[in-house]
Amino acid sequence: MSEIFTLQNIIAVVVALIGAPIIGGILSGVDRIISARMQNRYGPPLLQPFYDFFKLLGKERITVNQTQMVYVLGHLFFSIVCIVMLVLKQDLLMIIFVLAFSSVSLIMGAMSVRSPYSKIGAQRELIQMMAYEPVLLLMVVGIYLTNKSFMISSILENEKPLLYTLPLVFAAFLYVLTIKLRKSPFDFSTSHHGHQELIKGLTTEFSGPQLAIIELAHWYDLVLLLALISLFFANPLWVGILIALVSFFLEMVIDNISARVTWKFMLKLTWIIGIGAAMTNIIWLYLK
Repeated sequence: MSEIFTLQNIIAVVVALIGAPIIGGILSGVDRIISARMQNRYGPPLLQPFYDFFKLLGKERITVNQTQMVYVLGHLFFSIVCIVMLVLKQDLLMIIFVLAFSSVSLIMGAMSVRSPYSKIGAQRELIQMMAYEPVLLLMVVGIYLTNKSFMISSILENEKPLLYTLPLVFAAFLYVLTIKLRKSPFDFSTSHHGHQELIKGLTTEFSGPQLAIIELAHWYDLVLLLALISLFFANPLWVGILIALVSFFLEMVIDNISARVTWKFMLKLTWIIGIGAAMTNIIWLYLK
């Protein structure tokens, strides 16, 4: 335990806590610019997500009930814990569990109000979790079978990239990334596409500083998910970062060329394609 609290780790954690939302906000700005270009629009400036964030922070604090803010802060707290565990190269399985706690906190916040739009959005988010959580757990199992450890430090020490032994698991995780980022065709829990819809499902009853905190948590989650992609090619790490950025661009393209599907279709498709691809890869690891 004492090895964790070294000066080097403390500096790395502080840099990550400051740098992750900055990177996440810039990536969100890039997303909005490229999406606008694909839709033949000029689009907002690169720093528009930060302008929106500070504008939301300055708005009047209105809460539907007293517990709503607690759930929102819990959503941010668990997202930050995931980033800290990632920087300290801790247990990947625990990171997936903590990330699930973050999503559950947001769902609880949406369920704590009487709005039917908010409750429907929360139920759809819960269905999304039922769809992608098995894929994330299978991804961790596949990484364990390859490295004989759940620790991220062992992945970074492994000279052979995970992508060579887990190509179908990587493909399944890319598929899940679309759901985690709430991109079309799987954006039905928030109606997030184009930032243009009035009723935004899960986040309908959040406003002002609460929405700012949710957006901040989204930036942490975005950096975390792209970092998990880069782990599939961690040596050299710049190749992993490049693959993560290409994957993010691919998500933008899919978001802009896809129509929203129903939750039933999403659930069937994820279990067939996501779980099917991950299971096939894991069985192949056992047999080889």
